[in-house]
Amino acid sequence: MSIFVVLILMFLAHIVDDFYLQGILASMKQKGWWKANAPDKLYKHDYIAALIVHALSWAIMITLPILYASTWDPHWAVYLMLAVNMAIHATVDDFKANRRKINLITDQSIHITQIVFTWLVWSAL
Repeated sequence: MSIFVVLILMFLAHIVDDFYLQGILASMKQKGWWKANAPDKLYKHDYIAALIVHALSWAIMITLPILYASTWDPHWAVYLMLAVNMAIHATVDDFKANRRKINLITDQSIHITQIVFTWLVWSAL
């Protein structure tokens, strides 16, 4: 498989996961949703779990084309990138959904940068 096909598949995985597969997580990763739907203080920080679950799903999805295309056992750097991408994605989504410090354009620009950087590291391994 061409390395450029891997990049295209990573972008496709991003679109599918970030726009189609989020489902209820798109709402649940917002603090406001919990205040409106589960106002008990017991659920005060549950939005963090939704952020992490979505970020993990996204990180796995963009890593799948790399894992599929690799003819060698995944390098430790691939797993490190998965973890870093998850952390960055959750943080960026929090800045958009809860802190309201960035807009969708900035959010998506950062995610695209993550994909390109991940692809560049993988293609250099």
